[in-house]
Amino acid sequence: MEFKKVVLLGGGVLGTQIALMSAYTGHDTTIWLRSQGSIGRTEPKIKTYKEKILQALEGSKKLLKNPMGAYLYPKGLISKWEGLTEEDIDDLLAKGKKNMEENLHLELDMEKALKGADIAIEAMAEDPQAKIDLYEKARDFLDEKTILCTNSSTLLPSTFAESTGRPEKYMALHFANEIWAHNTAECMGHPGTSQETYDTVVEFAQEINMIPIKLHKEQPGYVLNSLLVPLLDAAQHLWAKGVADPETIDMTWRLATGAPAGPFQIIDVVGLDTVYNIQQNKPSSQDPDSLDYKILQMVKEKIDKGEKGASFGKGFYDYKK
Repeated sequence: MEFKKVVLLGGGVLGTQIALMSAYTGHDTTIWLRSQGSIGRTEPKIKTYKEKILQALEGSKKLLKNPMGAYLYPKGLISKWEGLTEEDIDDLLAKGKKNMEENLHLELDMEKALKGADIAIEAMAEDPQAKIDLYEKARDFLDEKTILCTNSSTLLPSTFAESTGRPEKYMALHFANEIWAHNTAECMGHPGTSQETYDTVVEFAQEINMIPIKLHKEQPGYVLNSLLVPLLDAAQHLWAKGVADPETIDMTWRLATGAPAGPFQIIDVVGLDTVYNIQQNKPSSQDPDSLDYKILQMVKEKIDKGEKGASFGKGFYDYKK
């Protein structure tokens, strides 16, 4: 299938990155946003991630003579490493910059945004009712051919399939952060997803330089978050119990495992709003005597102070310094 038009419903951290990778790989791409204020919040994200993508490409030149280069290069931006030259990278820089500038559009009119879309990817916050409201609004504007995906981190597509009005053309497509470097795309259908839809979404993931991770059945958190969320939960438990502060917890994880970032640094990148919504969906978070309830209140306190994560300038760490 030829993907002539790609639509992102939402311009958050991942919505913006997915849109940029779609544009980078030559697809006409639109981000639908709810309001003028949303545009004001999304445009700086586009600028930031566009710069990071171009910096990653430029930085690849230093890896050309590095024996570890074949492991460290940004695989979502460079299709083939073997035999690559600085001139090839310069060509990718020029083409990538042009594609991201010319192929990416912002739109407030949902009907206009979705008209003619081959694939639409919902990338809203982890709020079940908000997703249902969005699907029920969008269903009247979707073309018959349009495949609809959710980038939800933890919620199952079967929860929303009927609300979309096209359950057979609906599934999950989940990306890791900094998708130009960590180029996984987790493909997860629900029992009503057609095989044709599943295969087409796998094809789309490959077209935007992702490695499709094919799940054979629904799994909350897919593969990635089934591994990652327990780590973030454990870190927040240590924090809420007063065992250690976030900086110490992060340092321990980095030193002991060689990981580039600790759990609270990861939370800052994901965004505290997303973490709050995931935490809120836990039944134990409704019990005032539980540790999960305490974590929910501690995270909310930071959100209320505007400390929502890296893209907002401050989360557990201050990014304005």
